[in-house]
Amino acid sequence: MNKKIVDVVVDMQNDFVTGSLGTEEAEIIAPLVAHTISRAIDDGHLVYFTMDTHTPEYPYTREGRALPVKHCIKGTSGWHLIPSVKEMAERLGNQTLVEKSTFGSAALAEIIRRDVSVGEIEKIRIYGVCTGICVLANAVLLRTAFPETDIEVLEDCCACVSPSSHKSAIDTLCTMQFKIKKSEV
Repeated sequence: MNKKIVDVVVDMQNDFVTGSLGTEEAEIIAPLVAHTISRAIDDGHLVYFTMDTHTPEYPYTREGRALPVKHCIKGTSGWHLIPSVKEMAERLGNQTLVEKSTFGSAALAEIIRRDVSVGEIEKIRIYGVCTGICVLANAVLLRTAFPETDIEVLEDCCACVSPSSHKSAIDTLCTMQFKIKKSEV
């Protein structure tokens, strides 16, 4: 059996890179993320892209009251994937875009299982932004759904709101038995 590697690219959207919640750290990793995705596609990985997706009513949600910054409002420029990552999603026909209304996607595991059975997965690699929120949340949900599958977090392809919060999130992920790796590019 030919096992598949699954890549999960988390929230590489304009608002998280250069927009309302963008950071210098996210801008720095963006080229490496795009290159990592391109190589993953060339190597035959299954690649999924999560997209934080909100409505104009976001400020009135529980999350919006805690984080009062409008971001990733569906259809706005901030909601779209950054151009270099969008190009990779388009190479795959955009069929692996996973919209989510909060930090983690409860549907992501089901969507992956639609395309590949658990026994056919060699490993899952996860990377993107923000390490301490959406990367962490999706990693935990994937760990719950795929308890016997190796899950790697590509540390150099992740960014958080600050270098110290990134390090704290990586330390937490390590404690939770995720394999912390560097990209192979």
